[in-house]
Amino acid sequence: MGELESPSSSEGEVITKEEACNVTVSDQRLLDLGYRPEFRREMSLFGVLGISFCSIGILNGMSSALQTGLFSGGPLGLFWGWNICSFFMLLIAFSFAEICSAYPTMGGLYFWVCKMKPDVPILGFFTGWLYSMAMVFTGVSANLSAALYLSSMAEVGRGRSLTRLEIAAIAWAVNIFSGIINTIGTKAIGHMSTLFVWWTLGGTVCLVTTLLVKAPMMNSADFVFTNVQNFTGWQSQGFVVLLGFLQAVYTLEGCETAAQVAEEAVRAEILAPLAVVGSIAGSWLIGLAYLLALLFAVQDISSVQATTFAIPIAQLYYDAVGPRLSQMCLVVIMVSQVMAAITTFTASSRLFYALARDNAFPLKKQFMTLNRFQAPYWGVWSSVLIGCIISCAYIGSAIAFNAILSSAAIAVMLSYMQPIIIRVFWPDSIEDFGPFRLGKWSWPVNLASLLFTIFVCVLFILPTAYPVNVLNMNYAIVAVGGLLVVITINWFWWGRHSFKGLVKTAMPRH
Repeated sequence: MGELESPSSSEGEVITKEEACNVTVSDQRLLDLGYRPEFRREMSLFGVLGISFCSIGILNGMSSALQTGLFSGGPLGLFWGWNICSFFMLLIAFSFAEICSAYPTMGGLYFWVCKMKPDVPILGFFTGWLYSMAMVFTGVSANLSAALYLSSMAEVGRGRSLTRLEIAAIAWAVNIFSGIINTIGTKAIGHMSTLFVWWTLGGTVCLVTTLLVKAPMMNSADFVFTNVQNFTGWQSQGFVVLLGFLQAVYTLEGCETAAQVAEEAVRAEILAPLAVVGSIAGSWLIGLAYLLALLFAVQDISSVQATTFAIPIAQLYYDAVGPRLSQMCLVVIMVSQVMAAITTFTASSRLFYALARDNAFPLKKQFMTLNRFQAPYWGVWSSVLIGCIISCAYIGSAIAFNAILSSAAIAVMLSYMQPIIIRVFWPDSIEDFGPFRLGKWSWPVNLASLLFTIFVCVLFILPTAYPVNVLNMNYAIVAVGGLLVVITINWFWWGRHSFKGLVKTAMPRH
């Protein structure tokens, strides 16, 4: 082989023969894909699995979005919606795991689309930009949710309601804290994600035990599995129950985040797909235990619906376990929320790095620069800056802010759809499979995943209340439409001249 080098002296560096002899299996796979290894592989299975667990954030995700299902379908919608959506999200995870095993590299969905459909560069460009913005918006949502938990704790403990400015200031502080942790680098994120796995397990035991032991009244099994609630104004119970499915989908998004750190993981072609599937399977079971505890312990759904607390789940805990224990439970959830927020910026910064590497993002040199902690700090602090700017919208209008954040969930599902569509209509798009392969089940799994993704995207943009007015209208379609318009303008103004597809930074010399 002699040497490995980039196709042009302006794009890559030379890998010496001695370096080539010392590469790991994962690094060799990365070299085969055309990329020079730049990150130290310091993440174990627990670290990579923790990244996806963090991104999903089962305790904080379910707690933050519980009211969506509780008021739209009630216990019946929540229980059956959770299990049905978990099943289909597991199919999506299997689909992603197969692709991730073949292409264990940073960029995730974006790289997969570019690699499987190299003749349509606009598709990869759109996927990369849409998914990167979705990750940043998701991080902003997580940071604000952490601020809302703190606000609810202040209301429960001291009877004081924080102003929107104070809540936004706390969100800015969490944004900056997320940036600092991500700047420290791979080891810090790996340790934190490992901690998160144990925090989720221990926190679930703590919350479930507290609810079941301290709740003054336990609901019957008939209530938990068959009761329907409708605070939406819609007359169709079937439609209302379907609206409650959004809570489960919102909670379970994020399994693919393991792919964003694939270049930092040992044996990434094995560990990354295991983490993708394992995070959904584990979240399904852990989430089911937590959900059942909430449904058996909820004292009065109308009280939760009429709450004055910053986040409705605080009212459920306040009614079920009292003010002191409810604060303890909110702390458990809030810490989980902060760690989830940190992980979303980990994903977005790595995605910015991958986009810049392929000339799909401006300031290539800056966004590909790593600090001494092996962190792409330009991507990290760009995410923080955008997060702080978007958080300002909350001060002026909660409706506008919620529209931006709800668009993130749709943007993630639209991003999911791109590689799945390719696998359905071009099943031979993967040239060289990795160790994780679905075999004859690949096409049926991808087809079911595609149909579910389309269904969810349509459901996400439907009005959630009736009659529809300016205060309860679902503005997500406006926000997503605006984001797509911006990306389209960016493509025709800049992207189509700069981005021509994946740029190899190392390849065999023939």
